[in-house]
Amino acid sequence: MNPPFVTVVMPVFNVERYLAVAIRSVLKQTYRHFELLIVDDGSTDNSFAIAEGFRDARIKIIRQENRGLAGARNTGIRHARGQIIAFLDSDDAWAPNKLAAHVEHLRQKPGVGVSYAGSRLIDDHGRPMGITQSPQLTGVTAADIFMRNPVGNGSAPVVRRAVFNEIEGPYCADGSAGWFDEHFRQSEDIECWMRIALDTRWAFEGVDQILTDYRINSGGLSANIVRQFETWSRMRDRVARNHPDFAAQWAGLAEAFQLRYLARRAINMRDRGLSLSLALQALKTAPSIGVREPVKTAITVAAALALRLLPSEQFEALRSRIQRRPGPCAMGGAGAL
Repeated sequence: MNPPFVTVVMPVFNVERYLAVAIRSVLKQTYRHFELLIVDDGSTDNSFAIAEGFRDARIKIIRQENRGLAGARNTGIRHARGQIIAFLDSDDAWAPNKLAAHVEHLRQKPGVGVSYAGSRLIDDHGRPMGITQSPQLTGVTAADIFMRNPVGNGSAPVVRRAVFNEIEGPYCADGSAGWFDEHFRQSEDIECWMRIALDTRWAFEGVDQILTDYRINSGGLSANIVRQFETWSRMRDRVARNHPDFAAQWAGLAEAFQLRYLARRAINMRDRGLSLSLALQALKTAPSIGVREPVKTAITVAAALALRLLPSEQFEALRSRIQRRPGPCAMGGAGAL
């Protein structure tokens, strides 16, 4: 049999509640010439049994001890037979035309190495939240990725195998060859995108469609936000070591964007103190963020202040009104309120 043109890599770790939905969304793709590699990264729940319950010749299940998201993706890439590699996190889902749209995009644009598209946010129960991630689609630079990561989330990118061939290095935890750095338990995706953007000539470009259902978990701990910023800072420091001139120009502003994003996550978690602290720190780090994106920055600071000062019922009512507003005023993105 001819090898599949597309490999779908699905990391799995204790996602028994969502896994079947994710797998079905792959099997329902209108583009059929794919394989699905499910990498069970040391799950202790029923995830493996759920995956085994699907009888489809295109599915292959790989089990390994827990190595984190980067390690699961590396295993998938290592076993992939396709010329194009698509990633789907196992708590998300795809529109039926996801693969077809990206295969056509990459065929038409031979210089594009990373294709992606917009996402709609869903809640724990799979219900649309009325918010979409609509990223920058064209003219994407390394600075854009550093500041905003237009790829968006781990279920959006579809990447040529040739791109990974150019960035392969000793990124596995044991020092062997890999692509995503396993020393990063968070920010591993943007760290990889930055290497592609700065060290290769491959372009990033998006498809003007909403093709992923990206799940926002209602729970969370403030400590996770702190860890995420620490990991992002390690990524920034690596960029600075390898590309000091680039970092000197963009690192401050990129940090402000990251702090604002985390402030919005803290607001979503209703952390009254951390959200305002992060929002103000973003302005202090790079005041120009208020000039570059005045509406989004102002709304973030105002929402953090409202959360800090208003009774819960009044804040929730205000949040609902803001979230229903269309366009840039809406609290969109992964840090949506």
